[in-house]
Amino acid sequence: MARPDPNSHPVHPIQIVVWFYQLYQSFVAYLFAPPTPDRQFRQKPLGHIAVIGAGVSGLSSAAHFVGHGFDVVIFEEASELGGIWGKKRVNSTSGLQLNSLMYRFFPTCMYTHSYPKRDEILDNLEQVWKNYGLDKKTRFHHKVTSVTRHKSSTDPREGGHARWIVNGNEGEIFDAVVATVGTCGAPHKMELKGQDKFKGKIVHSSELDDVELRGKRVIVVGGGASGIEALELAVEKKAKSAVILARSDKWIIPRSTIIDIILALNPFGRQGILMGPFAQFFLRKLHYRDLEEKMAPYNVPLFAGTPIVNNSALTHIRQGKADYQRGDLLEVKEHGVLFNKRGKTQKKGEEGEHVEYDADVIVVATGFDRPTLDFLPKDLFPPDYVPPSCYLQVFPVEDPSVLLTNATYKNAIGTVGNWHIGIYARIAMVLLMDERCRPHPRNMRLWTDLIRFIKEKSPAPGLTFFTYTELIIWLVGFIFVVPRRTRYFFFILFGYGFWERSTSKVDKKGRALGEPSFHLSTSKLIPFRRHQARMAIQAPNSIEEAHNKVE
Repeated sequence: MARPDPNSHPVHPIQIVVWFYQLYQSFVAYLFAPPTPDRQFRQKPLGHIAVIGAGVSGLSSAAHFVGHGFDVVIFEEASELGGIWGKKRVNSTSGLQLNSLMYRFFPTCMYTHSYPKRDEILDNLEQVWKNYGLDKKTRFHHKVTSVTRHKSSTDPREGGHARWIVNGNEGEIFDAVVATVGTCGAPHKMELKGQDKFKGKIVHSSELDDVELRGKRVIVVGGGASGIEALELAVEKKAKSAVILARSDKWIIPRSTIIDIILALNPFGRQGILMGPFAQFFLRKLHYRDLEEKMAPYNVPLFAGTPIVNNSALTHIRQGKADYQRGDLLEVKEHGVLFNKRGKTQKKGEEGEHVEYDADVIVVATGFDRPTLDFLPKDLFPPDYVPPSCYLQVFPVEDPSVLLTNATYKNAIGTVGNWHIGIYARIAMVLLMDERCRPHPRNMRLWTDLIRFIKEKSPAPGLTFFTYTELIIWLVGFIFVVPRRTRYFFFILFGYGFWERSTSKVDKKGRALGEPSFHLSTSKLIPFRRHQARMAIQAPNSIEEAHNKVE
């Protein structure tokens, strides 16, 4: 009998979990990733799409369009891709709040950590960018200042849609515009009263990579997600002390995929017994525990805003490595700040206890300015139908050839981009390719009004807050409300299907030029390989033969 190797080590359970996670990600990529350009049927692009923004939503949307036979141009104001995850935008230590299972912005994402940091997210984004040929379609340093209708536009009220010009360039006409400018623009650098007197360093929370925090007294102004992240970083870098000064308390939920999914199951943001008081009671007693009085929100519904997803900050505060205080910053002093410390039930601005906190570094965690959509025509957004009050929350009610993926979002639970980016892109494709599926502007307004009515008594009314379950209900409902759309069910939800042009005419490159027709497929891989083989036979063998077939 063979003896066990004394130098061998048993496989750690965590390693087994990592293996299964990698297997799962590979399986998802195989099933749902659209074909890269080198594996596609050779045909003239189905449409010309302008994508504004080269962040997660923009590149993911662009890859879905390219993967299904469309051509894209990506306009990016900055000099790098990544959007809010760009290396010039956030710290290298910045990472996901939610488990990476819920941040699979594209099917080919391959994470090695449950909560990856900035660089791993950028690596995945760059892979998508290169694999789908988006590096050749991206124009950096191109700020979009205007999007206007071309004269060839048709009326959405008669089943048509606009065609678009970007920045006045009439030599390039787009069939649709996908504005993915996100919700986080430039850092919001609030000026603090008396900050010129401060002898230490004042820095925004997104600029901490090169700031020395070891042995320093750190004050973080702001109790949102960026403030919590700054607090964690201060503790990690061995700061002498780290204190968050928050104007108001925000819900902090555990970093637990199961709990996050359960909370995201609540449709329409209703504060029912299970998903309202019970969920808040659970968080107070089992997550906050001894910090309930100190930090848990008072009289603030859970389903009224985006919660912070974190475990370690509460642990640091519980262990005395950091502190949290509620109140108002009154003034910055030479060596610290004067703070109006308020009780749990006191409102903003009410008189509390005046306390001075010493500081060497003040971190201003005031988030980011929201990017504007002012470059779009104002008539896309009639009164009462401005973002986020749009059709399916992303289509202006006046024309479905404009898509605003993750650009109208305000507050939500579980809606980071695990699934819906691709679905929205494929809905836009269907609306471009099949005019009988296009919603009339009247019906788009009606849908928006209906959601407002349903959510009238919710803590956050209308489309200002939603959960992933609500989002799924919208998307599935979109398909079944019009019988014609049901033929695209598997395409919209899973990407199973494709448009193929007739080969009756081809261009000099051997690309099919005929009218496109839709084909349903339960596997994208086999059909596209079959079409490639057929095109290799049917396509002309020479430039001269191609020229003879072109009319």
